[in-house]
Amino acid sequence: MEAIAGLLPDGLAIWAAALLVVASFFTSALTAAFGVGGGVAMLALMGLFLPVAALISVHGAVQLGSNTGRAWHQRPFIRHDVFAPFLIGSLIGAVAGAFVVVQLPDALLKLVLGGFILIITWGKIPGFDRLGRIGLAVGSAATALLTMMVGATGPLLSSVFAQIIPDDRKALVATHAAGMTIQHALKIVVFGLAGFAFAAWVPLVAVMIASGYLGTVYGSRWLERLPEAQFRRWFRIGISLLALDLLRQGVAQIF
Repeated sequence: MEAIAGLLPDGLAIWAAALLVVASFFTSALTAAFGVGGGVAMLALMGLFLPVAALISVHGAVQLGSNTGRAWHQRPFIRHDVFAPFLIGSLIGAVAGAFVVVQLPDALLKLVLGGFILIITWGKIPGFDRLGRIGLAVGSAATALLTMMVGATGPLLSSVFAQIIPDDRKALVATHAAGMTIQHALKIVVFGLAGFAFAAWVPLVAVMIASGYLGTVYGSRWLERLPEAQFRRWFRIGISLLALDLLRQGVAQIF
């Protein structure tokens, strides 16, 4: 036990680390099966045990591993015609974000994002499913900028991709995983350049990533069995709950 404790960051109990490893399995399975929810659930749980200064960075590292594993496991279903312009736009957005510092009120961002997610989840925006490569690149550049300011771009990206890929649940989940892999990788680069010490967290993050991959394999089996209509229903419900929580946070911060 002492050997295990020595691999953990100071202040993190063994039982708490074990709980996070188990939770990584279930949250990854949730996202692999339904396309949403796992990252937000993991962030909320990690917030109970990790210091605020480490929370976003460590969560980003875990999510990078989780999304990479999901993208690899579901790689035959990735829509490369969507992912390629997304990759280009994300890189442009990240470079722009390094030079443009925009301090927008966090409450305003959450209200705007929550409202926008609800609109495009339950409405049909004309022409959204026919966005060309340039349109996709511009949109991904915007989300890459947003991800530096607010940690809600996972649900946002899910709702956008659901409009572009409206009838293939496997392609939606796989392409979203590939997209989030890129954006989390960019965040890790930013945190690393900012001086965050990832070394102390590597053992825990590595085990959580391994556990998360097993969850991805399990959740992918659920995805295989889910009828398209049932998947879309639960996907919309999950996205809507996350959007409503963003609105709740925004209103709470204002008042």
